[in-house]
This record gives sequence, structure tokens and C-alpha cells, in this order.
Amino acid sequence: MSWKDDYKSKLRTAEEAVKYIKSGDRVVLGHAVGEPVYLVGKMVENYKDYKDVEICNMVAMGASGFAKPEMKGHFRPNSLFLGGGTRDCIGSGQGDFTPSFFYQVPELFRTTLPVDVVLINVSTPDENGYCSFGVSCDYTKPCSEAAKLVIAQVNSSMPRTLGDSFIHVSDIDIIVEQDTPITELGLPKIGETEKAIGENCAKLINDGDTLQLGIGAIPDAVLLFLKDKRDLGIHSEMISDGVVELVEAGVVTCKNKNFNKGKMVIGFLMGTKRLYDFANNNSMISMNPIDYVNDPRIIGQNDNLVSINSALQVDFMGQVCSESVGLKQFSGIGGQVDFIRGASFSKGGKSILAFPSTAKGGTISKIVPLLTEGSAVTTSRTDVDYIVTEYGIAKLKGNTLRERAKQLINIAHPNFREELEKERKIRFKEV
Repeated sequence: MSWKDDYKSKLRTAEEAVKYIKSGDRVVLGHAVGEPVYLVGKMVENYKDYKDVEICNMVAMGASGFAKPEMKGHFRPNSLFLGGGTRDCIGSGQGDFTPSFFYQVPELFRTTLPVDVVLINVSTPDENGYCSFGVSCDYTKPCSEAAKLVIAQVNSSMPRTLGDSFIHVSDIDIIVEQDTPITELGLPKIGETEKAIGENCAKLINDGDTLQLGIGAIPDAVLLFLKDKRDLGIHSEMISDGVVELVEAGVVTCKNKNFNKGKMVIGFLMGTKRLYDFANNNSMISMNPIDYVNDPRIIGQNDNLVSINSALQVDFMGQVCSESVGLKQFSGIGGQVDFIRGASFSKGGKSILAFPSTAKGGTISKIVPLLTEGSAVTTSRTDVDYIVTEYGIAKLKGNTLRERAKQLINIAHPNFREELEKERKIRFKEV
């Protein structure tokens, strides 16, 4: 049978496809903007046929109807990274959170969390019957290889990204043809605080460095101050629109990379249509599963790897919380620790945690003597390297606890420095 005949034999309507899901199944959704929102919507519409279906995902960019209060008993979300659509559900006890380093998520789905059904969103097949995972390779491809049943939304809007990012029609069990636009993220607002943070981060980046960047105003602000740099590379779990501008300006070339030379190695994309069009059939971009991209042993093979991530709170010892507010889970671990440890293996590597010095309209300091009770330690004090705010740069790695506290107070908001200094003197027996 030709792949085209195989393809036709697997065609179903979305309504038919979701009936293959059974009560008690563990269903994994394609990640972030790669979520097959049409399929997921039809699954939610069919909720009365299900009991105790476990829904596993990370960043949920769709409507997350499965997490609504009325779905209790039908769906039980199990998130590995919370977002706006799942945060209340998990917080109420209707769902669960499973902590994991991002690079280990595929292995969880191969072992501890075996997958019954995966719902994916892929490109139309090429002339040889291969569909691309497009904007979301990360855990989506490994999960598709491990799942008992693969249901794919074949979507002409999905870009055809290159690298280790393909699935053959023969490895898909059920196909639903549905063209839906890939979810776009509006460009973040970059204010004066973000610009100051970006400028401070840029001071730590040299010509030829390879970067890992997150998403949001601060990473985009960093990119604003890199336009005078030369031959930067990218090895990052994700990229957004700002990188496109640097490629087009000739700043990001990947020419100086000693590992995967000439390639931007990426796990997933999140941005606007400009980014998705840029990624389509672009041989400079190599999309790969996250257990490759985020493996610290792989990351460390890049010389001069600079990782830039964010945080919610850091204490005098250098303990960093990036995922919870006290006992309330806010997001997840993601790839922060993957890249901080990878940067530590990199020859000339650096890791940066960058964030505004305050929260809640300037009423709360993010630099504190002690983390809020119940907060998760995302990055340990022995892993942390640089902390950056709008007020400067603190180098923690290799410094004593006493010196760490001094440096952190120096980059705290001026409104909080006096109180922080009092706490520091008490802590270190200087009173």
C-alpha cells in the first residue's frame, strides 16, 4: 500500500477520532502553540462519554476546556508546567502538577507516565509521506513515538520545520484534516525597566557566544542591545520573533558555533506568523526533541553558551524560586535548570537569571532574606551564577553567602535596600 492510500484509510472526522479515547486513558496534548486546538475542542465536547481521563501537557495555549470546574470527574489534568488555563484547576485540587526538568519529560512519557493517546498538530505530508511537527517538536515527537494511539490533526497552516522533526503517515493511527491558524502571541511591551535589564544582560554577552533565551519582555529587551554583536549562535528550548530580527540583521549567524555549526538548535517556537513563516523550510533551523536540546550534557558541548531565564524570587543565599508563590504553584521548572547546568558544563559558559527588582507595582521586593514559606527552590544556591535586575549585575557563583547578600542588595530596588541591609547584618552577626 502506498503512503497516500494509507493516509486515506486513516481519515476520520474529529468527532469520530475522539471516540477512540476511552475512560481512564492518559491523553497527552501537543505542546504550547503546537496544541491541536480543534481536536482538543472536540474531545471536550465529547466529555460526557469519558470518566477519569487524565490530560497531560505543559504550556497550554488553547482554551483548556478540560480544566473547567464542570469537567470534574470527566477529565483530570496533570500538568508539568502551569499556565493561565490550568492554574486555577490545579490550585483547586481538581488537577495535579508533576514537577520535572524539561529534558526528562520525554523519558517520563516512556516510563512512569505511559501514554495511551497523543493528540498532535502536524503539517501536511511531503512527497514521501512525512509530516513535520512544525512549531512543537520538544516532548511532542518523543511522546508520539511512545503512545499506543496517535491522533493527528493535519494542518496546512503548520510550517514545515526541519531537523529531527518528522513523523511518517505510517506511524499515525488516525488522521483528521483541519486547517486552523497556529496560535500567535502578541509582541510583549518593553518598558524602561525591561530595557535596563536587557542592557545589563547584554554586557555579559560577547561576539560569537551561543544563546538560550526564554520568552517575554526581558528576553526581547536583551535582543535590542545585541545589534552591535557579531556571529551569535542559538541553542535554545524555544525562540520568538526577536531572533528573526537578529538573523535578518546578520547578528545571529551560528558561524562561530563549535557544535551544530551553522544551525539554530530549537525545541519549540512561540511568536507571531512572522516567526512561523521564517521557520518554514528554513535549513538554518534544526528542530529537535527536548531530551536532546535541553540535555545539559548536550548543551555543554556548545562553547560560550549563555543562558538567560527569569525568576520570581531570590534570597540572600542565592536560592531561586521561579515557579511558585509560597505553596501556590504558578508555572513550572521548564528548562531553566537544564540550561543553567548545561552552561556550567560549557567552556566559557554563563547562566543569567534576569528579572525586575520588584513585583506588584513596586510594593514587593523580589530580592528577599528568605524565600516565602512554602516556595519551591527551582535553582539551587550552588547552581546559580549571575543575577541581573534593572539596577545591575550580581555574580554569585564562587562567592560566600555574606558576599552574595551584599551583591544582591546592591541590585535590589532602592526602596528596599535599607531594610534588606538590616536583615543582612542580623543574618551575618554584624550587629
